[in-house]
Amino acid sequence: MIDLILEAAERLKNIANKTPVLTSSTLNKITGAQVFLKCENFQKTGAFKFRGAYNAISKLSEKDKTPGVITYSSGNHAQAAACVGKMLGVKVHVVMPENAPAIKREAAKQYGAEIIFYNPAEQVREEVAQKIIDDRDYVLIPPFDHYDIIAGQGTAALELINEVKNLDMLITPCGGGGLLSGSAVAAKSILPDCKIIGVEPELADDALKSFYSKKLQTVKNPQTIADGARNTSLGKITFPTILEYVDEMKSVSEQAIIDAVKFLFYRMKLVVEPTGALALAALLSGKIISTGRIGIIISGGNVDGRMMSSIINDQELVK
Repeated sequence: MIDLILEAAERLKNIANKTPVLTSSTLNKITGAQVFLKCENFQKTGAFKFRGAYNAISKLSEKDKTPGVITYSSGNHAQAAACVGKMLGVKVHVVMPENAPAIKREAAKQYGAEIIFYNPAEQVREEVAQKIIDDRDYVLIPPFDHYDIIAGQGTAALELINEVKNLDMLITPCGGGGLLSGSAVAAKSILPDCKIIGVEPELADDALKSFYSKKLQTVKNPQTIADGARNTSLGKITFPTILEYVDEMKSVSEQAIIDAVKFLFYRMKLVVEPTGALALAALLSGKIISTGRIGIIISGGNVDGRMMSSIINDQELVK
């Protein structure tokens, strides 16, 4: 798969933002390590998802582009696919949960996507999308379980490693596993001894359970503030890829996620959504023993104003 990631990097050259790698002496002191943050909150549409969406949609034939594409997403992939669709003249349809963050919902609409809402407590988004595909013949561009999506996401880790050269550890958020899969393949292909760790919320720990049981596990409608990690399970491609390339999985509490968002805001002046702070949450909360040179992927910054206000003003979010 590394060849697909390298091809994606060429395809994304001068299209995707080459996002900054930031450091913090305070963070290094707290952790006792050298920490490098790959800030995908500065990516187009505010998250790493642009990489995979562009890589996948740009590769479609004109025949496949003509009827339009469909996806399902709580927000970041929806925005990314909609943005790419606007850039390439492809109509995008998004199956989105009714409780998706307003900022992500509105951004997808502004890019021209048609939003199809569903109730996540009663419906399964993949089934909703498939019924529409059966009726309208759209091409599915899933948010994570697709080789071109995974390859695109892996370019974030590729850029990080090309810039900082050596890493002892790479820590990555995990929702459906597209970013973690692509990052793990990229890192292990270049730095075989680099430890790869995926992080997800305790309230949505299907990937952790799947990783250690070696059987695909599901969590129905997880109620974590990290909306980008509310997937019910890993995918048919991401699950075996993670088993092959990832060394450990960790989960973090809602409070740890909140603390990480606040650290990034107050100490580094970064606006990061809860999902984007998962990897740092594991480091700051002591779930991961920090040592050496550590890369962390900050996956996105699309947090709506009310959520961010609640977090930084210590309003109750954790039930």
